[in-house]
Amino acid sequence: MRAKKPSAITKFLDPSVVSRLTGMELKARLIVEGFIAGMHRSPYHGFSVEFAEYRQYMQGDNVKNLDWKVYGKTDRFYVKVYEEETNLKATILLDKSGSMGFSSLGGDVETGKGDGLDKLTYGGLLAASLSYLMIRQQDAVSLCAFDDQIRALLPHRSVRKHLFFLLGNLERLSAGAKTRISPTLHYIAERVKRRGLIILISDLMDDPEKILMGLKHFRHRKHEVIVFHILDPRELDLDYRDEVEFRDLENDKKIRVEPAFLKEQYAKRVEGWISKLDRECKGHQIDYNLLTTRTPFDQALTAYLNKRLRMG
Repeated sequence: MRAKKPSAITKFLDPSVVSRLTGMELKARLIVEGFIAGMHRSPYHGFSVEFAEYRQYMQGDNVKNLDWKVYGKTDRFYVKVYEEETNLKATILLDKSGSMGFSSLGGDVETGKGDGLDKLTYGGLLAASLSYLMIRQQDAVSLCAFDDQIRALLPHRSVRKHLFFLLGNLERLSAGAKTRISPTLHYIAERVKRRGLIILISDLMDDPEKILMGLKHFRHRKHEVIVFHILDPRELDLDYRDEVEFRDLENDKKIRVEPAFLKEQYAKRVEGWISKLDRECKGHQIDYNLLTTRTPFDQALTAYLNKRLRMG
């Protein structure tokens, strides 16, 4: 009997992961347009005429938005939610370039467990979980998938059905062409007019100066920026015992090396690269986070969310 292919929901939102994330919230630390203390409150309330869905009444909601017809049928208070009735708009930028397809060992694609999960799948799992959390707290989420150009660009939406659409797009992604991060950053920075939350998920294997300029463009426009720098463990330590042939996943060039002779110099170069990114990001209030595919993504995300909660 042929095994049934997992759906986008089960692939990217394993029930055990969702249960661990229940109750967690991703909140902007900086003041962003449309964000007021207290969930589901916004100065844009009532300005959008596009009805999205109903949700249960919460203390502090404007009673003018109660739907009395629904109350008469259910004996419960529900309010109408509109597309722009949201805490903030979050834009997730997911790098799907060739280098993101790298994996040094095997891993469980469905649960995100195991060393060596390829970086694109790991990043997709992060994007899916963050989208779930955002939509759960009625924030609007957009997804931009790119390599040397933008391959998918989903609009900002805060309704539940948008999550299914987003997960379906993540499921269809595969590692693509060469890396060109900066043009996408600048394009999105010009396109997203309202200040909000920008989340970049990438291995950042491109010109660091150009990447930083793109990230600073967002900060210039008062967005809050989070960077998840995803790397495979072997990209950090070059821990191979024997002679290895490396193949560039973006131009197919090959080279044979003896890692033992390169490890020390390689480690210094990588450390310098990461230190520069970390230092420059902190200097511009960009939240930089280095993650390796060795750490199960749900553990990494839960630790990060807890850190943000502690920071207030």
